[in-house]
Amino acid sequence: MDLLEGSAGGDPTLDVAVPHALLGLVAEGRRGGVLRHYRPHATAAFGRRDSFLPGFAQAAEAARRLGFTPVVRGAGGRAAAYDQGCLVFDLIVPEADAMVGIQTRFSDEAELQAQALRSLGVDARVGDVPGEYCPGEFSVNARGRVKLIGAAQRIVRGAWLLSSVVVVEGAPGLRTVLEDVYAALGLEWDPRTTGSVADEAPGVGVEDVREGILAQYAERTTLTPSRLTESELAAANEVIGRYRV
Repeated sequence: MDLLEGSAGGDPTLDVAVPHALLGLVAEGRRGGVLRHYRPHATAAFGRRDSFLPGFAQAAEAARRLGFTPVVRGAGGRAAAYDQGCLVFDLIVPEADAMVGIQTRFSDEAELQAQALRSLGVDARVGDVPGEYCPGEFSVNARGRVKLIGAAQRIVRGAWLLSSVVVVEGAPGLRTVLEDVYAALGLEWDPRTTGSVADEAPGVGVEDVREGILAQYAERTTLTPSRLTESELAAANEVIGRYRV
């Protein structure tokens, strides 16, 4: 499996478009599976359902005021915020019948990530935290109290994409933007459920988490360092309008 490392550039919307462009190429058999990871620029990623709510424009503007670029992601879920203190992992795999095994994929990836965090000293568990932002059955939490990782999945004929966001550092800043965003959207959540790896394991940084998660993937499959090609970047730019706010 190819391993792509790093942001595609300074535009958070392009970083959101890239995995969906790759998903299409994988589904068409034009490239093999890929694991991509990067440290994102400050981004407020809204679910498609959020974009239909009356307060969406106000929520997007609230994010902008706080320095977070609003985007609409292609996978499911509700609004999430992330920045340079976080890591994004995009796993894209060819699958003849991608509709089969949706829950298993969520469960397997969450357990892999939780195991990586446990190896760093975090009491990491799989399961939702009541009141968490972008709630999901397969969130990775700490102590059953705060959310650390959220995931969303997109399925097309012939392939699937599972995207995860790991909050390593900077939970207070994310909490601030989410408070304004969720208020504008009219969605309830509990800000106290927003946590970070560094809060749970002082001294653990982004690079430690990156290495820990990649080590878990390396036990499952061979990772071959690769680079985003010009044609793949062009494909992302062709679809970027779907995710721009």
